[in-house]
Amino acid sequence: MAEIKNVAVIGLGYIGLPTAAILAANGLNVQGVDVSQRTVDAVNAGQVPFVEPDLGAFVAGAVAQGTLYASLETPKADAYIVAVPTPFNADHTADLSYIEAAADKIAPQLRGDELVILESTSPPGATEHMANRLLAGRPDLSLDTLKIAHCPERVLPGRVMVELVTNDRIVGGLTREAAEAARDLYANFCDAEILLTDAKTAEMAKLVENSYRDVNIAFANELSVISDKIGINVWELIKLANHHPRVNILQPGPGVGGHCIAVDPWFIVAAAPEEAQIIKQARVTNDGKPNWVVRKIEAALEKVGPAATIAILGLAFKANIDDMRESPAIGITSKLADEFGSARLLAVEPHVDALPKGLATFDNVVLSDLESALEQADVVLLLVDHDAFKSVLPSALAGKHVVDTRGIWTGPTDIELEPVVAESSSLVAS
Repeated sequence: MAEIKNVAVIGLGYIGLPTAAILAANGLNVQGVDVSQRTVDAVNAGQVPFVEPDLGAFVAGAVAQGTLYASLETPKADAYIVAVPTPFNADHTADLSYIEAAADKIAPQLRGDELVILESTSPPGATEHMANRLLAGRPDLSLDTLKIAHCPERVLPGRVMVELVTNDRIVGGLTREAAEAARDLYANFCDAEILLTDAKTAEMAKLVENSYRDVNIAFANELSVISDKIGINVWELIKLANHHPRVNILQPGPGVGGHCIAVDPWFIVAAAPEEAQIIKQARVTNDGKPNWVVRKIEAALEKVGPAATIAILGLAFKANIDDMRESPAIGITSKLADEFGSARLLAVEPHVDALPKGLATFDNVVLSDLESALEQADVVLLLVDHDAFKSVLPSALAGKHVVDTRGIWTGPTDIELEPVVAESSSLVAS
């Protein structure tokens, strides 16, 4: 395969734009492609249309050097990286329409010998599906003349620019030559190990990684519900249990969000519905946690009255970013607004300037700053552990009903206990 000099990255979202920027920063000519004129204009101005630490410097530098450009049209290139959304349908099967649309735009530009990489998190067989779509549009080509591979992203929002370089990568090719070509492209910026396999195994590996975390989060979320019922501080419980050398329980929360963990396990369930029992139950448990949070607020409103003011702290799916994809906080806020129409909801999200469309339709939901929301609130609901919320003083919460789903105010504390003396000789050590 000829040396790759020009790369087209299809989709300039939370993964595509960082990938485009880091390739451009390492000397390749990169054209980013997106369906949003706003995104294209922002990138060409050297700006980032979302929050991701350090990305701005990479984009601005690459645009200034002329190695990064964005457009609405798919160009001719030596390599294509497809980083478009893969949401799930109502029946939890994968919606591959974005991948299909990207393939349809790439196909007319192909000359033969190009490398096409699917980065989008996808169900087993999606890379082959993309290949079939490309070849349907270009019957004059074949897998002998195209290199097609899958390389799933494995980065954490908020640390993307670091982990693109430091995390191991898995590359699965439809052919060995495709896997090796993709490995060589990622080696331009990845300092970690790049592991080769087939495409279907690479697809499944990403789903398994996120399902593993989902199952463990479900365990923590279930513990939080049990602990609340029997009067135990779950944060203290987990802290103590994690002192065991072979125990590492994750932290509970209001649910699970994001473009991966809340979605990917369903792809495994869809592929093997009778076998994926634990994975499915974890999804059911985590998807049920938001309703539990709503019931906690309902209990608080029974004490303060239905016309109460509720401060809702955080709308993103995790701390210190603006990403609201599959965020349980959005679903919780919507449900509260719908069920408790007499209540006034003050949503605080320091990383956005406007409510998302799904919340803007409610008359009883307004975007507020933190100080104003706390001053007016009868009930305070913490949904995201943004750094901005960790500095809230106890005095600002005094006299208010607090539901802390992240444990930043109600987490473990060092408590001195009086020694317990057994009053009966029938008590023996076990």
